[in-house]
Amino acid sequence: MSTQKRTVIHWFRKGLRVHDNPALIKACDTVRSNPTVYCLRPIFILDPDLLKWLKVGANRWRFLQESLQQLHENLTKINSRLYVVRGNPTTVFPKIFENWNVVQLTFETDIEPYSVKRDNDVEVKAFEHGVMVYQFASHTIYNPQLVLQKNGDKAPVTYQKFMSIVEKIKVSAALDVPEKLPKATIPSNDSEENQNNKCYDVPALNELISDKSLLGPRKFPGGETEGLNRLKRYLKDTEYICTFEKPNTSPNSLEPSTTVLSPYLKFGCLSSRLFFHKLNEVLKKNPKHSKPPTSLLGQLMWREFYYTAAASDPNFDKMIGNKFSYQIPWQENKTYLEAWSHGKTGYPFIDAIMRQLRQEGWIHHLARHAVACFLTRGDLWISWEEGQKVFEELLLDADWALNAGNWMWLSASAFFYKYFRVYSPVAFGKKTDPEGKYIKKYCPELKNYPAGIIYEPWKASLNSQKEYGCVLGKDYPNRIVIHETIHKENLSKMAEAYKLNKQLKDNVNDTSKKRKIENPKSSSKKMKK
Repeated sequence: MSTQKRTVIHWFRKGLRVHDNPALIKACDTVRSNPTVYCLRPIFILDPDLLKWLKVGANRWRFLQESLQQLHENLTKINSRLYVVRGNPTTVFPKIFENWNVVQLTFETDIEPYSVKRDNDVEVKAFEHGVMVYQFASHTIYNPQLVLQKNGDKAPVTYQKFMSIVEKIKVSAALDVPEKLPKATIPSNDSEENQNNKCYDVPALNELISDKSLLGPRKFPGGETEGLNRLKRYLKDTEYICTFEKPNTSPNSLEPSTTVLSPYLKFGCLSSRLFFHKLNEVLKKNPKHSKPPTSLLGQLMWREFYYTAAASDPNFDKMIGNKFSYQIPWQENKTYLEAWSHGKTGYPFIDAIMRQLRQEGWIHHLARHAVACFLTRGDLWISWEEGQKVFEELLLDADWALNAGNWMWLSASAFFYKYFRVYSPVAFGKKTDPEGKYIKKYCPELKNYPAGIIYEPWKASLNSQKEYGCVLGKDYPNRIVIHETIHKENLSKMAEAYKLNKQLKDNVNDTSKKRKIENPKSSSKKMKK
């Protein structure tokens, strides 16, 4: 590349798409403004330090690899390509700034603690090298920081409060880019040597995954094109869109009863803003439709709610130091945790869900409710943080904010406080799959058990178990706890924990009031400020 050329970088992290990408548009516009001076290099950095902070399973690595490959292909359609760089961003960028003669860097903002620190460090490096930085909030429909600002710099702690705030925030009715790939290309002005340099190619799958035996069936291919096509297919089904209510979907259907757009939203292969606007277009044409919080639109808003809450607390994924979470004395039990995470609890409905998760990287949201309740307040009394770690590794759509928020909700640690509503590991699954077809698919050792007993194999006599070809304790585990008694014991523990948390909160409030009474002048000064 000629020394006169100045490089404009767009840095992909999430937001792995070309459509509705304001940061990418900014970079493209700069290059188009003077193509004889500027060239564009969209980059993705494979950061090994990320794995010190989170766990990534084989299925999610594959989804990422496919998403990067598709992103590269879509960038070539606008006369560009994806440059994949290996290393820690804080050490990689200074070299890139110097070697590529970089003058501008654009990227999409992120709220995760690791990402916030990383981005701040990179911004400092950019300043030192005279590089202009432009950040854009586009991973969510509403900018979480703006929502917090509208609520007095505090996170709304209820969904209803959140909705009342965002209803006052205007969302552009027209996106900056069309639904498909941008029609306007950029000048292909990078050197042919750089454009064809294979050291920047998308990594092959074996570079990311050492043991391919951990891969399950490829049910949900990664990438922007796949995400857009999936959205398009569902938008055509107007009846499904308008009548969708999450509680009425099946957690144990053999094929997903929901959209499975969450992995594409997590990686930013699909713009949540585009989804929001396209969904509203359908709903406006059909006045009779389901409403939030259970509608599809409502589900999108749950995502926004958790992102806003998480943006206000770097300890959102931990119990201690988390301003939202009740402090509950969970127990440590590695044996129970291992049995739960590998689908060996002796409860077929729970085990089938966890095996589907490990194989396919996805489970229905109501199935997540069932296994999360079972691990925490329902049966095993293990911390939601442990379950969060397992989901973080195995889910395609594992998202820092949503994962932590949902685990707090389902363990009744925050946001939801009706801890006495416990999911039955037997009755809940029977409602939508009385024959146990789902169990037979993911727990094939139980395939010969009849409908009346497949959810409770311990009720079969030993002779019957032998007849069905699956003896408990040998071919399938005995149940590790007795739900009928243990959940009642756990209810008592939760009641006690709630009582102690309330006392703690009351003591804090009393102390605060006392300080105001003892120091009225300082209080009035604060109010004046």
